[in-house]
Order: sequence, then C-alpha cells, then structure tokens
Amino acid sequence: MLGPLVVLHELGHYLVGRWFGVGAEAFSVGFGREIAGYTDSRGTRWKLSALPLGGYVQFKGDMNPASMPDPAAPKEDGAFQHAKLWQKALIVGAGPAANLLIAFLILFAFVMAFGKAVTPPVIESFAEESVAQEAGLLAGDRIVAIDGEPIDDFSDVQGLVAPYPGETIDIRVERNGLERSVPVQIASIDMVDRFGNESRLGMLGVYAAAGERVDVGPIEGLGEAGVEIVRITDMMVTGIGQIITGKRSVKELGGPITIAKLSGERLSLGWVEFAFFAALISLNLAFINLLPIPALDGGHLAFYAAEAIRGKPASARSQEWAMRAGIAVVLALMLFVTVIDIAKLPMFGS
Repeated sequence: MLGPLVVLHELGHYLVGRWFGVGAEAFSVGFGREIAGYTDSRGTRWKLSALPLGGYVQFKGDMNPASMPDPAAPKEDGAFQHAKLWQKALIVGAGPAANLLIAFLILFAFVMAFGKAVTPPVIESFAEESVAQEAGLLAGDRIVAIDGEPIDDFSDVQGLVAPYPGETIDIRVERNGLERSVPVQIASIDMVDRFGNESRLGMLGVYAAAGERVDVGPIEGLGEAGVEIVRITDMMVTGIGQIITGKRSVKELGGPITIAKLSGERLSLGWVEFAFFAALISLNLAFINLLPIPALDGGHLAFYAAEAIRGKPASARSQEWAMRAGIAVVLALMLFVTVIDIAKLPMFGS
C-alpha cells in the first residue's frame, strides 16, 4: 500500500522535473542499500533498495534526497537549484499533486461504477438511546442545516457529526412547514470493528429511510469526487486539530505498521475496500507532505514563497539549519508513531 503510493509521489516530482530539463541522479524504490539497479541514457540511476517503505528522487545539485542544495556541486545545466523559481515550485508540488490525483481518480471510478447514494435528510426513527430524540427532535423532521452547514442528503450528516463526539451542535430542522433550531450534544461512542480496531465517534442516534443509488455522468462524477476529497480532507484536518488540542488521544495516530495492518484488513474485505483505503492513504500523503515543515514538500514551497516575496532566497546557512531541524522533526514523529504502532499490537495488549 504505502510503497507504491510514495513511489508514484516521487514519480510526480521526476516527471515534472524532466519536463523542465532538470536532471535526476537517482530514482530509488525503497531506502538504504541498493539491491539492484541500472543507469539510463540520461545518467539517472534507477534502483531497488533494501528498505521498501517508499522511495525518493535525487535531482542534480542536491546534497541528499531531501533536496538540500549541495554548495560544493558544480554549476551545471540541469541542476535543480538553477531552475527558475516557479519551475522549482511546480516540481516540488508535483509529488503531493500526484497523490491527490490518485485519490481523486479512485473516488471518481467509484462514483462512475456505483453511482451516488441519494437519501433525503428526513428522520425516520431513532436509536434506543438517542441524544437527538432527547433534545426534542421528532420522526418526520427534515434536517436543513447543522451549525449553519446546509444538508442536502442524509450522508452529509455523518461528516458533520462523527468527528465531534461530546460537542454541542445546532441542528436546524423543518417541521410542519416551519424551521426551528435545536441544540444537541453529540454522543461519544467508542466503536470496535471486527478486527479489534477502536475509534471514538460522535453519533446522534437517528435513522433515515432507505435511500437509492443513482447513476451519474462523467461531469457530475468529477464534481462528486471533488466533494468527497474536500469532505475527507476536512475530517483529517479536524482529527489532527483535536489530537493537538487533546480532544482525541494520540493513540489514534498510526504509522507504517498500522497502515500495513489496516491494508491487510481492508484487502480481506475485498478490492473495493482496499482501493478506498488506498485513496485515503494517498490523500493523507498529499496533506502531510504539504505541511510547511522543512524537508517536506510544504517546507520547500514555504521557502520559495518567502523568496518570491523577498526577491532573494534565504541564506544557505539558514536553509541548511531549517532542513536539519525539519528532518529531526520528521524523524521524531516517525519514531513516535512507530512506538504507538508497536504498543497497539495484540502481543502488547493493544
């Protein structure tokens, strides 16, 4: 799961770099010691490395795969550091863009293959212990908006409720032709799936009538896939924000071990589940790489934005220290989530 998605990410960098005439010294599938490889006619070393957790592309003029400029590198044609500023920004942004495109194409394929679900946002019944019913909502109420966000389909409710357990929201409903607002404190439910994975979700305890799936054309399908990308991204940002502020446990973070575990579980449920999970991971990779942390793509883009505003690049020394700090942050985060991954394994009592 993770390896191919990272390789495609790096391929995005490589292809746009090649488009602008930037040479690549190496393209590696995996990290560490080279197992096998060959050098093409352009001088790029294509290699398979020992640690199969992604890969990297190293352009001419880079000191390392993190694209730290090499001050000792000769000024030669095709060096990344000598490309125009806008070209460097596009090359760096091509990696996250590739992951975003992968997620978009998977979701678009789903919409075209299965259509879209259409379920009117009308409450038909309630769960046994429903916070919505306790707050005064009734069967037959049509949910018009949640915290000011308009609701067009019952599926919209989940995205505005599930990420916010324990929080109070304002639900606007239409009843007998009149609209009214009802404050509801979302229930916090600890869920455990068939594989033993735990998660905390917000629930209202309301059910709608069975909906239907409607076929859509390519144009509408593109729009539906875009809406789903925005919805998933919003949930990711919300979840990360809640972990930072302490509203969610850091146990909900996951690294390569968790991704491997979940990948196997999704695959056991069928290729549709596996493909959807691939879209989620690809979107996560795009989002994480765009964070303004030096050594990540977002950090490079932040440097280029500063250079565009200042009219000159930051000093080589400041860039080097920023890159070192960024690499330290990324490695610390990787170590942290790996420890969490290991602690969640069944042999350690989950």
